[in-house]
Amino acid sequence: MHMADGRVVSNFIMQALQGDPITIYGTGTQTRSFQYVTDLVDGLIKLMNSEVSSPVNIGNPDEHTILEFAKIIKTFVGGSSEIVHKEAAEDDPKKRKPDISKAKKLLGWEPQVPLEEGISKTVAYFRTELKHSEKMWQPKFLRDAHK
Repeated sequence: MHMADGRVVSNFIMQALQGDPITIYGTGTQTRSFQYVTDLVDGLIKLMNSEVSSPVNIGNPDEHTILEFAKIIKTFVGGSSEIVHKEAAEDDPKKRKPDISKAKKLLGWEPQVPLEEGISKTVAYFRTELKHSEKMWQPKFLRDAHK
C-alpha cells in the first residue's frame, strides 16, 4: 500500500503519524469493511485453485463506521491528531459490506486477520516507510513544499 494512495486507511494513518488532523468527509456514519492483504491473497489463491468460474466476493463483512475507524487509528498511532469533518463527496456510498457467503460455501474461505491485528501491522509498515522517505534525498523545491 502506498503512503499517498488516497484511500481511507493510508490517509488516516499518515495524517495521524504526521500529527495532522484526521479528515472525515461527511458525518462519519458511512460504513466500510476492511481486509488485511494476506486474507485477500489467500482468498484469491483458493479461487484460482478452484473450479469456480463465476464472480465471488473476497472481502471482509465486518463493518465499521468511518468515525469509529478514525478513532481506532488514532488509538493505534497515538499522538494529538484531532478528528475533523469536511463536506461529504456526492458519490460517497453510505454502506460497503461484501456478501462472502459464496466464498464460504464454494471455497471454504473467510477472512482470518482481525481488524486490530491488520491495523497494527499496517501502522508499523507506514512508520517504517515514513522514516525511509524522510531519509531520501529530495530537491530543495520539494522539501520546501512540505514545510
